[in-house]
This record gives sequence, C-alpha cells and structure tokens, in this order.
Amino acid sequence: MNNKIRTVMLLIVSISLLTLLTGCGGGDKPADQNKAAANIAIPEKDKDYVVQLGYYDCDHMTGACIAKDAGIYDKLGLKVNVLGNAKVPEAMAAGQMDVGYVGNSRMMRAFLQGSPIVVGANNHIGGSHYLVASNDIKEPKDLLGKKLAIGTAPEKNNPSWIVMAERLGLPIEGANYEVLNMADKDEYFALKAGKLDGYAACDPWGSMAEFEKTGHVLAAMDKLPSGEWGECCAFNLNKNFATEHPELAKLMVLSHTKAIEHMYLKPVRSAEIFAENYKVPMEVALMTMWKKTVAEGRTITWKIDLNNWQRQIDMELGFGTLDKAPNVNEFIQPQYLNESGADDFDTFIKEKVDPVFPVGMSYEEWKTKAYKLEGKTA
Repeated sequence: MNNKIRTVMLLIVSISLLTLLTGCGGGDKPADQNKAAANIAIPEKDKDYVVQLGYYDCDHMTGACIAKDAGIYDKLGLKVNVLGNAKVPEAMAAGQMDVGYVGNSRMMRAFLQGSPIVVGANNHIGGSHYLVASNDIKEPKDLLGKKLAIGTAPEKNNPSWIVMAERLGLPIEGANYEVLNMADKDEYFALKAGKLDGYAACDPWGSMAEFEKTGHVLAAMDKLPSGEWGECCAFNLNKNFATEHPELAKLMVLSHTKAIEHMYLKPVRSAEIFAENYKVPMEVALMTMWKKTVAEGRTITWKIDLNNWQRQIDMELGFGTLDKAPNVNEFIQPQYLNESGADDFDTFIKEKVDPVFPVGMSYEEWKTKAYKLEGKTA
C-alpha cells in the first residue's frame, strides 16, 4: 500500500512540475516571438541575404527603426539594411528594394505603373496628419494667399488636404495659395524660420509645432468624411523578393508585427528609439506614440481590412486624386501575414493593451504609467 501511495504522490508532483515549467516559459519576451519564428526556418541560401528595407520621415513608419534598434530583426535571425527617406516604389521597380513602408496612393499608382509592389501587412489606418499654421494665422481664412507646403496641385494630389480644407471651409485649389512641395521635416523648420505660413504633414511635425510653440494645428486628418476609417500606409513587399525568398518575406512581416507590439507594450523605449532616429525631443516622441496608440485609437495595426482599403479608394476616386485603382485582391497579398505566425491584432489589443492603456487615457496618465511599467524615470 505504501508503495502505491508513494507512486501516486510522485506522479502528482511530476504533473505539477511539468505544468509549472510550461506556464513559466517565455518570460517577458514579445508574445510568441520565438515560437512563431521557430516555425519558419531560413533556408541555407538565404542566411546571409541582407534585406533592403525603406521608409519615409513619417511617424507612421517608425516600425522600421524600432524593429532594428529593439533587436527584433536579430531575434528573428534577419539581416536588414534600414534606409530612411528611400523612394520605395521606384527602388522596388529597379530591383533595389525588398520591403518598404509606403502611403496607399503612391503605392497603388506604382502598382498600376508596373512596380512589383504588394501589400504584405497593414501599418496605419489614418490619423496624425495635420494642417499646421504659424502663430500669425488666427483663423483658417487667414491662410488664403499665404505660403503653404501642401504640394503642387493639392486638389489633384493630396486627399488629406482636401478633407482638412473642406472641414475648415477653405477652397481646395492650390491657386488660392502660394503652394510649395517640401519634405515634412523641411516644412517645419521653414515655418519656424518664418519662411512658411503653414504646411500639411505627419507627426512628429505637428507635435513639434505644439511642443516648441512655433505654430498650432488647425485641422487633423483622421477618419474619412463618412465617419469611418480608411487607409493611410502599409508594409509592402517586392513581389519578386517575396516569390524568391518566401521565408524571409514572412519573417519580415512578422518583425513588422512585433515592432508594432513593442510600440503598444513598451511605448517609452519605442519613444526613445523614435527620438534618436527622427532627431526630435523625447517629449515629442512620447506625444507621437500616445497619439498613435491611445489618443486617436489603435490606428497603428498590422490587421488587413479590405473594407478600409475600398473606402479609401472610393473616396480618392471621387476626389480625383486617383485616376484609377487596382482591385484590392490584386495588390493585397495577405498570405504572408497569415503564414508568418503573427498574433491576431484584435486579440492582442484586447488581452494585452486595453487593460493597461485604454483608449481615451490622458497623456499625463499614460506617460506616468508607461514609465512605471518599464521601470524608467521620466
């Protein structure tokens, strides 16, 4: 009898230890990163391949530098050359770019012109695009006849401008202003120097104007006029690269999702990386992270929603900023995301983000909590 009892007790202890060890695995690593990566083996021929990745000087695309500086590429066994302000569609067409972050309109135009560019995952559904004015501009009508960096023929090329101008009751035609075409960063410094009266740009250049009190935000492009979300920019793959190196393509998509998770779960560290790469003050970087992930909703996402894309396309065709558009099923290739081992975005937000940083949380409350959770001092 004693031997039987001893055997039963040992069995119970063994099961308990096995359960405990299983539950403790993974520590505080990004969710299932190692598990997902283990399912995608890099072929021998690709182990020394250096992926060329491009992005623009826009906060929406900060996943590129976060994946690099947070060590996500290294953890997934990827060798990646990250290039800022790269002409991604053109470089893809020339066979010089494998992966890149690109705005939806530019990407679709490039696709129609024959660039081998396809959507591998989503990136940003909208928001954080601002019409910023100098402090001399007191009301929207003061912009008439002034120097605005909104691009040439903005009524034909800039859907965000059209939406913001119409909301402010301003004419959309560039002939009503002295229009200029400049990079976002250059726009801000021109306004700061008094050589520009206003500009349309992504963050951090809206937050910079507010932080340094060199200007103020007149309008923001967030949801479409219909009140629904559209599409801003995506994580794109060179179709030739993805076909020839499918494992690398899937791992690059996975790295993109992990960079976004990092933004939601470690916003302070993400802001540090952002501040270093975009050369802005830490406070501006924090404001930018808060807007993307909390203030405006969960606008940074890898989830592909074809309805968002179609709404964006329909709006731009109506505006005339797109002459034509490809069928969404032609240029959106979700199989790379579906086969990457990435987490489900909605589940990730519900289980790991909502309980910690709910939508609508004030900036100061969010900042205090973020620093505390990461064990850092503001």
